[in-house]
Amino acid sequence: MTVRRLLALPVLAVLLSGCGIRATEVPTDFGAAPSRVQCSSAGPDVSAQPSGGLDVRVFLLCSSSLVAVDRSVRVPDGTADSRRRVLVAQGLLDELAATPSSAEQAAGYVTDVRGGMTAGGPRAGDPEDTLRLSIAPGDLTSAALAQVVCTFSDSAAAESDGSVVLGGPGSAPPRRYECTDEVRSRPGSEQPPSSAAR
Repeated sequence: MTVRRLLALPVLAVLLSGCGIRATEVPTDFGAAPSRVQCSSAGPDVSAQPSGGLDVRVFLLCSSSLVAVDRSVRVPDGTADSRRRVLVAQGLLDELAATPSSAEQAAGYVTDVRGGMTAGGPRAGDPEDTLRLSIAPGDLTSAALAQVVCTFSDSAAAESDGSVVLGGPGSAPPRRYECTDEVRSRPGSEQPPSSAAR
């Protein structure tokens, strides 16, 4: 009887190990999972945005990073390309400066771009795709400059490589700016890389 019991033990062990319950490396008793960041779980109130016009995306600040939201910019039909770029840039600046909708504010969206900034075309000697702002790029906060650069780089205001050439109202030559992953992740501390525009 004892021998039979000893022989049955390995069989019983094999049967129990195949019961379908597998070991897991995931902790199961450490409380609820952390909640998501508000801006990732609650998108902007697109229905509150005006319909019609050119569909664009602008970058707002949310949880210390840049997040794209949908907007619309009106550009008259038949506008020449050079003028169109300026009109799109001005529309984007206006959208960046606008107060986010109540739903967007509740989700954590804010903007650091202030109203009243205007965009104009190149001056003599500037590269043809230059956008001259009424405030020098260097005088904007790091976050506001990141919003402007990343918004322009994702629009008809950008060069074919996604860079944007920006200048200010003074005589300083314009510079070429880029929107990078680092800038999108840390717009308050990471300046958009820039180089001399040619």
